[in-house]
Amino acid sequence: MRGRSVLVVDDEWKIRDLVRSYLERAGATVLEADSGEAALVTALRARPDAVVLDLMLPDLPGEEVARSLREVSDVPIVMLTAKSDEDDRVAGLRTGADDYVVKPFSPRELVARVEAVLRRVSAHEPDVASYGDGRLLIDRSAREVTCEGQPVTLTRVELDLLVALATSPGRVWSREELVSRVHGGFDHEGGVRTIDAHVKNLRRKLGDDPRDPRWIATVTGVGYKLVVQRDARGR
Repeated sequence: MRGRSVLVVDDEWKIRDLVRSYLERAGATVLEADSGEAALVTALRARPDAVVLDLMLPDLPGEEVARSLREVSDVPIVMLTAKSDEDDRVAGLRTGADDYVVKPFSPRELVARVEAVLRRVSAHEPDVASYGDGRLLIDRSAREVTCEGQPVTLTRVELDLLVALATSPGRVWSREELVSRVHGGFDHEGGVRTIDAHVKNLRRKLGDDPRDPRWIATVTGVGYKLVVQRDARGR
């Protein structure tokens, strides 16, 4: 799950801590929310690759959170709840959830289920994502990038950074969000201070000019965004 982000929504910090530790061991970046409202705000801001959602939240029912997410996103949702009746499971799945795990649960099984829903999503994505009428090609499975017809050699962090920006072209990513996506934590390797250096190197390798960006633009006081849109069809 390296390079993938998972939002864990539960009002019990011990459960969030347990789930986070297992997901991080599997290579995921973990975001947390302790309420339904916080979950919706975080999901819209950070665009996680998957959501682990408790149904019994202090403000909004998890089912309502799932329905709200489904109105704006097709992010995979794994429900995690103490509701074990068949009717409850069916109702949860009908709100748009992709899987359902009952408490008490095995953290290893939960991780496996999250990995499974992410694989199903990836299976429907093109191997190569194309941007700017094919001028920029990102092959996630092969971890290769081609720019203006030429292969570009990137470090792991540079590639993960480009992939993060490319998941939502035009969206402004803060430095904190980017370091969470590429490093898995705000304190890793100097935290946000390293992002500017990685972006500088990435721009140099892509032949980009920050004063007149073709690929990556700086948003003063916030972070960065990919300025070119994804092509309608991959290759």
